[in-house]
Amino acid sequence: MRLLVTGSNGQVGGELRRSLAAIGDVIAMDRTACDLARPGELPRIIQEAKANVIVNAAAYTAVDQAEEEEQLATLVNGVAVGVLATEARKGGALFIHYSTDYVFDGNKDSPYTEDDPPNPINAYGRSKLAGERAARQSGGDYLILRTSWVFAARGRNFLQTVLRLACERDELSIVADQIGAPTWARHIADATALIIQRACRERSEDKFASGILNLTAGGANSWCGFAEAILDQITMNRKGVHWNRPKIRTIASSQYPRPAARPKNSRLAGERLRNRFGIALPEWHEGLALCMQEVCFCD
Repeated sequence: MRLLVTGSNGQVGGELRRSLAAIGDVIAMDRTACDLARPGELPRIIQEAKANVIVNAAAYTAVDQAEEEEQLATLVNGVAVGVLATEARKGGALFIHYSTDYVFDGNKDSPYTEDDPPNPINAYGRSKLAGERAARQSGGDYLILRTSWVFAARGRNFLQTVLRLACERDELSIVADQIGAPTWARHIADATALIIQRACRERSEDKFASGILNLTAGGANSWCGFAEAILDQITMNRKGVHWNRPKIRTIASSQYPRPAARPKNSRLAGERLRNRFGIALPEWHEGLALCMQEVCFCD
């Protein structure tokens, strides 16, 4: 099996290179080799790769900046996704694409299911929804994996921000009224490998159905609770060595205005993934503990 991975230097893409190597030959392409901001170049790239599976881990992810660059965000997250999905169909490949909790407005009280109507409240969410629709309209075999609050030991993410600020400040002001499931990029990648194997089996048995699946860690917390858990992990990993642990001050979203609005409820229900493929990601705090074994903290 040949698997093409776009965005191979990103949080999820970097993990996919390892996870997918166990099930086939991985063609890993970073932005220099496959730039989704240049969708006209994508057909040639896809045709030359001759992959059986295309996993799109590339995306425009600057949520606040997207408010000023919505056209570019939509080009990368929407138009280019449609091109990738169409080329996958032409080549008979399975197309795997990652989406986000940000396609919802966050007003629901319970976790969102795959069948809940999207209603994004920011430009980034609208661009990701455009990508979902483009993949669905391609006419090929696809799976859209919606995830949330992705973190890793590399790249730009909330975990890395907290680690940096914990070295610089005595107090951190963290939003407490947004709830979601922090999801480790490695768990996403490992689950993706299993999903691909089982989806390919379905295809070989003519039982495959394209669709959307939620792929997030178990449990949920606020950003504030996530930050506290990160600081707890720092304390544990330093094995009793004293450090100047900053105090966390809880604030409301209204006290931390940002260009892009965020959904208050980002929880995604995982029953469909469990029922179809027998896959459930571990609880979020388990992923955090494992990830923290790979990060360094200042002395």
